Amino acid sequence: MDLLDKFDHIVQQRASLPFENIDPFTVVIEEILSETEAVIGGRKTILAGTNNYMGMTFNEDALNAAKHALETQGTGTTGSRVLNGTYSGHKNLEKTIAEFYDQAHCMVFSTGYQANLGMISTLAGKDDFVIIDADSHASIYDGCALGNASTVRFKHNNIDHMERRLKRLPEDAGKLLVVEGIYSMIGDTAPLKEMLAIAKNYGCTTLVDEAHSMGYCGEHGRGIAEQQGVEHLVDYTVGTFSKSVGTVGGFCVSNNPKFDILRYACRPYVFTASLPPSVIAGAMEAVRSFSRSGNRMAHLWGNANRLHGGLKNAGFNLATESAESPIIAVNLPDMMVATHFWEQLMLEGVYVNMAVPPATPVGINLMRVSICAQHTSEQIDQIIERFIRTAKKIGLELN
Repeated sequence: MDLLDKFDHIVQQRASLPFENIDPFTVVIEEILSETEAVIGGRKTILAGTNNYMGMTFNEDALNAAKHALETQGTGTTGSRVLNGTYSGHKNLEKTIAEFYDQAHCMVFSTGYQANLGMISTLAGKDDFVIIDADSHASIYDGCALGNASTVRFKHNNIDHMERRLKRLPEDAGKLLVVEGIYSMIGDTAPLKEMLAIAKNYGCTTLVDEAHSMGYCGEHGRGIAEQQGVEHLVDYTVGTFSKSVGTVGGFCVSNNPKFDILRYACRPYVFTASLPPSVIAGAMEAVRSFSRSGNRMAHLWGNANRLHGGLKNAGFNLATESAESPIIAVNLPDMMVATHFWEQLMLEGVYVNMAVPPATPVGINLMRVSICAQHTSEQIDQIIERFIRTAKKIGLELN
């Protein structure tokens, strides 16, 4: 038996999708023109599926800092944080993020995925319970598996179901509630205020993943917990640099006085090479710029509301009643329709994410649009117009 035989069903599913010229899972961006445009397949294309929410990938301060670090400190550290992989820049970035979140401690990871993997697997072990939303990111599920804790799932954003699950757990057991501020596929917001209050009543430690809400939610851009006024109920906040910060990496912040023991106990942190100096320097300047990004934040929300309203008025079936984030998800009837729609939209010069099971719940097939603060109003209107044209070309009936 070939060990890859177990993936034959995935091969068959992909082969059944009626793509004619373009495959959404093998897209190559040939040339980056700006935060919002690129050349794909020889065509100038509006980028509306990059998670570059705050448009920081070409931030001048971040670029200059990254260039200077590259020239003076080289291309990489060639070591983990507990060996030779901690430079002064890493400590300065951790200090910057801790101050941004008004927390005492911060650890920087090499990816956001590793931040969840490391924190969850280290905090919750064999005899503990991790309580998670059923629609949690793969990194959360994998963190549960790596730590060998018992995983308890509740229905997506369902407060009552979460509490029923908590009631069944041993009162004296170690319990970790893990929720996301904004969920990446649909772009909907978690009811953190209610969830965290209930979790604390049942003795849970709480971890909130603000990967998709950092930068534009809350007065300072710290995420949904800040927006809903419940930061004091969060024990650990995890985030990423690969969305609003515009680079790569992850982090966790906390006020727990024992936090630094995680630097020796967290395997994904201990055994992974640290981020290159250029990435560290660029991320630090991007995070600092959030305090000066009021106009960007307002423009981003304006773009999200404009797009959501335009698509809704055109008759598309949207996953949320209003724009809860810069992620606007358009529901399509099935995977075949989604395939045709995505390919035709690419031919119209708009790149979005085709999101289908298992990345989404069973039966949910989406065109996932993520808007950037640097999109112009004209580009938002062009996206709406091209969605409408695409629907007409493939015969999709709008409401």
